[in-house]
Amino acid sequence: MRPEQQGVEVTVLVSVGRHPVTGRARRADQDARGLELALGLERQLAGSRVSLLHAGARGEESEAALRGYLGMAAGAGMGLASLTLLEQAEGSDAIPALAEYLAGAPPQLVVTGSRAERNEGSGLLPYALAERLGWPLVNGLAAVEMIENGVATLLQALPRGQRRRLKVRLPAIVSVDGAAPAARQSAFGPARRAELEATSVDAEPDYELAEWQLAPARKRPKRLKIVKAASARDRFKAAAAKAEGRGGQLLTDVTPQQGAEAIVKLLKAEGVLR
Repeated sequence: MRPEQQGVEVTVLVSVGRHPVTGRARRADQDARGLELALGLERQLAGSRVSLLHAGARGEESEAALRGYLGMAAGAGMGLASLTLLEQAEGSDAIPALAEYLAGAPPQLVVTGSRAERNEGSGLLPYALAERLGWPLVNGLAAVEMIENGVATLLQALPRGQRRRLKVRLPAIVSVDGAAPAARQSAFGPARRAELEATSVDAEPDYELAEWQLAPARKRPKRLKIVKAASARDRFKAAAAKAEGRGGQLLTDVTPQQGAEAIVKLLKAEGVLR
């Protein structure tokens, strides 16, 4: 007999994002995708509950951005009406506060984006949090297929549009990126009416961030063509396709100097070097 799928407690870690053009505060794209995935799981598994958690300073700009997540859930008709804010001073380390809160009332699944849009943006938070809690971590999550007997079956996104099915025992932490479902729009009215439950916590200074020197970012070099696949058909074609030769040059029996000159010429032609 096939075991019945079970409802789970899901906590989505959310952060304040930054608009890539204007620089204004907004909901972070990857965190919003994580919440979209969690809301789909709430519909899929009866008895599941989704909660939101953020650690950081409270301000008018950040509060407006965080309410964008609450508007997503309210617009979907879900029961999510509040967000837990672990309030701490600017420049504090969020990992100890998050780890202590999650250890005190552990959910079965923690969903987070793979990289923040502000501050360090190193992508290390899910790994550091998993190490502190002693939980398994799966990155690049595309979907949660089922949860049975405390074991989750996950679909992980791989390069070139490929997918890999994994099984992990709960509790666990999963991080999402662009492969997760796109986030829905946020309902403005319910977002304004929702509650932010602020709790002051003992904050630890982020000593590593304090040693950094921040400067305006420089324009990055143009990247080579990346295969993006949205449908299963496109993913199969991307995985099976061979590299196409377009006016290439085959070099044989050349000196290292000639080979290096040919590589530099190609990078300049592709716009990587100027």
